[in-house]
Amino acid sequence: MIAMSENSRREFLRKAGIAGSAAAAPASQSTASAAQPPAAAEPKPYRRTKFAPKGGPRKIGDNLWIFEDTCNVFVVKDGSKCVLIDFGSGKILDHLSAMGISQVDWILHTHHHRDQCQGDHKAAARGIPIAVPAHEKHLFADARNFWRNRRVFHLYYVRNDFNTLTEDVPVRSALQDYSTFQWGRHEFFILPTPGHTLGSISLIGTIDGKKTAFTGDLIHSPGKIVNLFDTQVNYGGSEGIDLGIFSLTRLEELKPELVCPSHGEPLRDPAAGIRQTIEKLTDYYKFQTGNNPSEEGRPQVVSRHLLCHYTTTSSFYAIISQSGKALFIDYGSASGIHFGNFERATAATDRIRFQEHSIDRLKRDFGLKSVDVAMPSHMHDDHMNGFPHLKRHHGCKVWCYENMVDVFQNPRGYNLGCILGEPFRVDRAYKDGERFKWEEFDFEIKHSPGHTEYQMALFTTIDGKKTAFTGDAFFPNPRNDGTLRHNLIFRNHVESDSHLQSVRNLIEREPEQICPGHGQPYPVDRSILLATEQKFRKQKQFFEEMLPQGETDFGLDPSWVRLYPYQILAAPGETQKIEVHVQNYYAEPMKVEISLTAPSEWSLTPEVLTFDVPARGKAHRHVTVTIPKGWVAPGPRFAIAADVVRNGKYLGQITEAVVDMRGES
Repeated sequence: MIAMSENSRREFLRKAGIAGSAAAAPASQSTASAAQPPAAAEPKPYRRTKFAPKGGPRKIGDNLWIFEDTCNVFVVKDGSKCVLIDFGSGKILDHLSAMGISQVDWILHTHHHRDQCQGDHKAAARGIPIAVPAHEKHLFADARNFWRNRRVFHLYYVRNDFNTLTEDVPVRSALQDYSTFQWGRHEFFILPTPGHTLGSISLIGTIDGKKTAFTGDLIHSPGKIVNLFDTQVNYGGSEGIDLGIFSLTRLEELKPELVCPSHGEPLRDPAAGIRQTIEKLTDYYKFQTGNNPSEEGRPQVVSRHLLCHYTTTSSFYAIISQSGKALFIDYGSASGIHFGNFERATAATDRIRFQEHSIDRLKRDFGLKSVDVAMPSHMHDDHMNGFPHLKRHHGCKVWCYENMVDVFQNPRGYNLGCILGEPFRVDRAYKDGERFKWEEFDFEIKHSPGHTEYQMALFTTIDGKKTAFTGDAFFPNPRNDGTLRHNLIFRNHVESDSHLQSVRNLIEREPEQICPGHGQPYPVDRSILLATEQKFRKQKQFFEEMLPQGETDFGLDPSWVRLYPYQILAAPGETQKIEVHVQNYYAEPMKVEISLTAPSEWSLTPEVLTFDVPARGKAHRHVTVTIPKGWVAPGPRFAIAADVVRNGKYLGQITEAVVDMRGES
């Protein structure tokens, strides 16, 4: 055992037989010289060209003007004030006084491409506030960082985010999907319309008594889009075509009376133009891929009260009661195209984008009146990234298994696979084995680990058939070996007997059909379940034979020591607590000593934590962290680590957390 007679990190590291950077510094080195270097000087702006568009604004309505710049800039006028939809080179500013406009209240951008916003530095210099699509904010406000990290060699992700600004732009507001931007007596509904870019929006408002849609580059003219290269995201793909069809269909449903694109003339008969473009894009997509676009997916009617949407990125199920209320099991993205591309395009600190789907069809074709409850089969974002939308826009309640609650409400707390980067409130939590009733249906909920620790199995009888909703625990096996297929992701928290627990839930309840997290429902019988149990016994044996004796579950869990929250949001001058959690998989108590390796200027109390963790139990303590006011961070995001000694053996920095700095408090 390493004695801890002095409560300090330096003593901790010295007695562990290792020298930290602070301990190794020469005694004569001053504190100032070891401190963080001063912040880099603010970069100077780029030189500007003298190119400018010709011509002037054209009036297309009493209070609506168009100016042909590097893109169409639309001026929505209200007295002597206006908002500008996109900005181009900024030349429009020279024409406003002749239009009787003395003040620009806002610039609203439809997407991030330079032709839309390359003059934004002029707006910033005049203090004009800029609002941008929420899912492209980082491509305006943090453009320089984007260019520091954008891969050019080994290029297979060919998405045209290369058409991003070369300089940062100050962003006043992020335009959130499905929200309303209020400007005086005008309201603009923010409709997500990816296609030309993955973060594009359309702005829908009533101008001069007409429902008017400012659609960016979603459409150019009837049957045409502005280019094809912007629609390709991945090597050889047609992703933007698929997304554009979906977005145009959503736009069509809103029945705009005037469509104002970023390139091309305003569409005064938009219904015909939108429909023609949808049909042309659909024909092209089928020609290129041989597949139907996402928009054409329809649910499978499993039985009178159960529908399965299996062409969405993960399967989601709608149980529709006699009253027309629905209980959703999962609700993820509209398709694999939506999820896969939005997931890859998501900024490090953002959440994946979501577009509503399927609900209008359920109302139109299957008697849905309201989405009453949504339950996640497990905590992965492909299964529940629509839940915040359901709560905000449909008044839906979220019920879940109890160990998922904190993951949903405090997602920054964890480093698990597939966490949704947006917190939302859970309305009701259930314990293992708890039974409950919803409408005319009875349910039992069971903890179902394996695919992830944070997963349930939900058992019920629907239209006379015993049914189990199992998320991603089990699937039909393409090997046809008489067992079910499972998957194994160690970052999700897996223990050696997790899969055995889950299959035994099914053996004890003998469902007739399984509704999986991907694909369609399938029949199951006891013989398959028993054979699967034997397979999981063999898996457990492999774990025990391949890992050091007594270390099996430590060798499966990368986070048996973890810091909470994993993503720490901090500011100079703040004091906050960081929790340290330890899981003991041994059959006897375990002694653990932990010290944080963090910036030397931070104050940590205590500097060394000592745990006595009970056999097969858990323990947690906290460290109080104080960051000096005025402290200069090494960057906007950086890591700290936890140095660990277990039962006298020095293991090193086996876990970490990420710190996001938000500036002076």
